[in-house]
Amino acid sequence: QVQLVESGGGLVQSGGSLRLSCAASGRAFSINAMAWYRQAPGKERELVARTSDGITNYADSVKGRFTIARDNAENTVYLQMHSLKPEDTAVYDCNAHIAISAFTYIDWGEGTQVAVAS
Repeated sequence: QVQLVESGGGLVQSGGSLRLSCAASGRAFSINAMAWYRQAPGKERELVARTSDGITNYADSVKGRFTIARDNAENTVYLQMHSLKPEDTAVYDCNAHIAISAFTYIDWGEGTQVAVAS
């Protein structure tokens, strides 16, 4: 069993910064890839950033402002967010591609709220 625990969300003024964390805990597992998604009310969930084997990808809307980083020793992924805009307001979810034995599946966190005030 693997659990993803997220933290770091909150309310910030436009132009401010936040760092989101997502830590995976459990036994006898490895992580192949991790990513952050977000979903605003009434909108579809979208991919914000992902990292796999040292390769990172970002949505066009966050390039140059957000950075995804992974701490392999702690099985934790971070999302550093700078120059936040009101349109960044959403529930942010991390996910991870979990490998247990020969079985691979995608796990999700509970989500953390980010609100950016104008």
